[in-house]
Amino acid sequence: MDVFIVILVLALVIFVPSIKVVPQSKCYVIERLGSYFSTWTNGLHFKIPFIDRISGVISLKEKVKDFAPQPVITKDNVTMQIDTVVYFQITDPKLYTYGVDNPINAIENLTATTLRNIIGELELDQTLTSRDIINSKMRSILDEATDPWGIKINRVEVKNILPPHDIQEAMEKQMRAERERRELILKAEGEKKSSILIAEGEKQSVILKAEAQKEAKIKAAEAEAESILKINTAEADAIKMIKQAGADQSVLTLKSFEALSKVADGNATKIIIPSDLQNMATLGTTLSEMFKDKK
Repeated sequence: MDVFIVILVLALVIFVPSIKVVPQSKCYVIERLGSYFSTWTNGLHFKIPFIDRISGVISLKEKVKDFAPQPVITKDNVTMQIDTVVYFQITDPKLYTYGVDNPINAIENLTATTLRNIIGELELDQTLTSRDIINSKMRSILDEATDPWGIKINRVEVKNILPPHDIQEAMEKQMRAERERRELILKAEGEKKSSILIAEGEKQSVILKAEAQKEAKIKAAEAEAESILKINTAEADAIKMIKQAGADQSVLTLKSFEALSKVADGNATKIIIPSDLQNMATLGTTLSEMFKDKK
């Protein structure tokens, strides 16, 4: 009985650790007698004691590696510091385990050499304005180079580009001069537009004043013409009424005197009056004829 218990305990000690549960997004690389045997994905698995062993536990999640700044030299011989961020994922655990020793270090060195080759073909200004091109080229080159290692490069990003201090100062001065130039241009354009608007306003003001004076003169002329027309019409109506009433010579003579009084009210400086009544009558007749002519 004691022997059975000992055997049972030994069996539990040996076989229970051989039962493995692989979690999601991980896999186990299994070796049998020193050689690659299989890759366990998520689920329940059992390995043979003393024959199988777990060579590596691989995470299938996407990884992010931020590499330290690397000194690179541009085509125009400017040395700068550039650091990169690499997003990669293990697609083949077997190749990742047996393809290369220390894969992360291999990716870092490959990233540094690839970055130097790409930046060496670009000048300083191109380097600062061509991040997308640099990222695309690096991702393509790294993805192809890491295929034998079971690694897929999803993205490569240039994080920082740090030129030398004297280059940074020169660039800042250039940017400051450019901003000042743009400010002067904008100020000059603003003053030009302001002068144009003021001139246009003065022009419109003169035109409106001239049109107003024109309208005023037209209205005054129309009013004067209408006034003269009404006076003439009234005089014609008065003569017509006198004629229709059958006025005799004495009435016409009286009207002649009234006309003379109106003439006296005017600007005439001299008035000649006949010395006898006969001449007065003659004057009255003459004035009546004038009234008839007006009709």
